[in-house]
Amino acid sequence: MTERVNFRGAIPGEPEAALALAPLRLGPNERAAVGDGACDTLLLVHAGSGTLDGVPFAAVSSLHVAAGRTAELTAGHRGLEAVMCTIGSAVDLHAPFGPAAAIVAAESAQQGTATGARSFQVLHGPANGSTRATAFIGFIPPGKAPRHYHLYDEIVWVLAGEGRLHLEGEPEPLAPGSAFRLHPRERHIVENTSAGDPLTVVGFFTPAGSPSAAYLDPDVAAAYHLARSVPAEREMRATRTVPPRSDGR
Repeated sequence: MTERVNFRGAIPGEPEAALALAPLRLGPNERAAVGDGACDTLLLVHAGSGTLDGVPFAAVSSLHVAAGRTAELTAGHRGLEAVMCTIGSAVDLHAPFGPAAAIVAAESAQQGTATGARSFQVLHGPANGSTRATAFIGFIPPGKAPRHYHLYDEIVWVLAGEGRLHLEGEPEPLAPGSAFRLHPRERHIVENTSAGDPLTVVGFFTPAGSPSAAYLDPDVAAAYHLARSVPAEREMRATRTVPPRSDGR
């Protein structure tokens, strides 16, 4: 079976997929033009600092350049490292519902919850100008969620931690800098193999929306709800109080 995890962090485009991912590294004070006429561009800067059209940013930050325009990316005095996701035009556009923001610092993004105990921070999406795709950081606790799928096409890049990707066949290892694609409705598990540290990933998906939108097959859903209900019932029994006797004893 073809290996799905790329340890160079590069995921090429596909005929039926609008997303592609490539690493980007700039040396000290080096410049690069970002963006083109056909594609939206999302960058996740994970090391270093710089400016986008003269506006400063520092890692970890998300940068967005809409299709039809270019921006000048300039690295700081220590350079910068990023992953760059391009989003083609053959996608459904989400309705915008907020002012556009070219730069979003991860520390300023609000946190949401997903399947199990997982959480995420949306960096770019329809709320701030990215109507083709959503960019987010996901935090996966030790262990694994039930096998599930999404309706969107997604590329995932590992920022920190160790884990395994479960698709068909043998699971593949995950390490910082590795990346993989998940096609719509592709059943999968992203497992965190650490004893106590989170597996931190960066996700780009289209159509834009919420990273919390995950779906379970009926048999998996039944087992998942049962597993969640048993601890809750035990907790209720442990905390249930015994009413006082009517005779006062």
